[in-house]
Amino acid sequence: MSEAPAAGLTAHVQVSRGAFGLEARLHAPPGSVTAVLGPNGSGKSTLLGSLAGLLPPQRGKVVHRREHRAASWWDDPDAGWHLSPADRHVGLVLADPLLFGHLSVADNVAFGPRSRGASRSQARARALEELERVGVGSLAESSPREVSTGQAQRVALARALATDPDVLLLDEPLSALDPATRSHTRAELHHRLGGFDGVTVLVTHDPLDALTLADELVFLEDGQVVQHGSPTAVITRPRTPYVAGIVGVNLLSGRMRVGDRVQVEVPGGSVVTAEDPAHSRDGTQVWLTIDPAAVALYTSPPAGSTRNVWPATVRDVTIAGQRARVRLEGPVALTAEVTTASVAELGLVAGKPLHAGVKATEVVTYPA
Repeated sequence: MSEAPAAGLTAHVQVSRGAFGLEARLHAPPGSVTAVLGPNGSGKSTLLGSLAGLLPPQRGKVVHRREHRAASWWDDPDAGWHLSPADRHVGLVLADPLLFGHLSVADNVAFGPRSRGASRSQARARALEELERVGVGSLAESSPREVSTGQAQRVALARALATDPDVLLLDEPLSALDPATRSHTRAELHHRLGGFDGVTVLVTHDPLDALTLADELVFLEDGQVVQHGSPTAVITRPRTPYVAGIVGVNLLSGRMRVGDRVQVEVPGGSVVTAEDPAHSRDGTQVWLTIDPAAVALYTSPPAGSTRNVWPATVRDVTIAGQRARVRLEGPVALTAEVTTASVAELGLVAGKPLHAGVKATEVVTYPA
């Protein structure tokens, strides 16, 4: 086995399951939360199963090291080494809390410490402590049948943390909750993970979970990592349509054309930017983003200074609160975000012909 890596969890996982193959790398330092996102079938659960020891990788390495301690090698196929799930110090929380129905809430949480050799009194004290820390201490003597779904999920989190795991794996832990319960439970989870000095890896479909809980985002598509970075870095520079959809911006790929002004040739047309021609390079391949809120909609071609105007047809309208997202078809396909009042004023329904306008100053470009 090779030289130990930095403290935390370091993984290079290559796993084949039938025709599907996953290759992913990640490093998560102690106390950090890494969110793994991707469409269905991208490999998220496969990655989590490999980290848990349930799906040994065919190639790669998985190693964990606490600060100032020797490394614990979990997987090294080249050396013929695989540490069993039972011997990895891992906590796992699924969408289904899977509480033991015949035990009280406190006894569910005490189960882990007891299985690791703690006395009955020690295990109970730790269980009560963890239940308080996730905000459900008053439910200690309740039966799992007497608690809500959100409360049960927090009990499952307390049970996982009561064993002081090196790595906490969360597989869609909030997906079964209704919106109000999800918001409250997310806040409790954020608070509790802030005091956890181990590594947390969170698999989720929900961008709000990822953006509010995680220090690092890892995006998987077709079994490959297509982008990773801090939430801020990903939001400002998405690199695939899926990532752009998650963070809510329009993403186009094109090539710079530099003359008296800078334009980006994209499929279906060109987009004028506010880039300085003196600082731009003709022919450069770039990504281009436009905030949906910067896309103005008109029933006739606008007069004025808007440099980018395209004919468009409404594909669909989705309303959330006082805002609406309008997907547009046309030479340059875009999503606009407008007020619900604008939906009524403009008569925005599927098939409605419009014009979409974007100011040059609202166009952001960066190297592909």
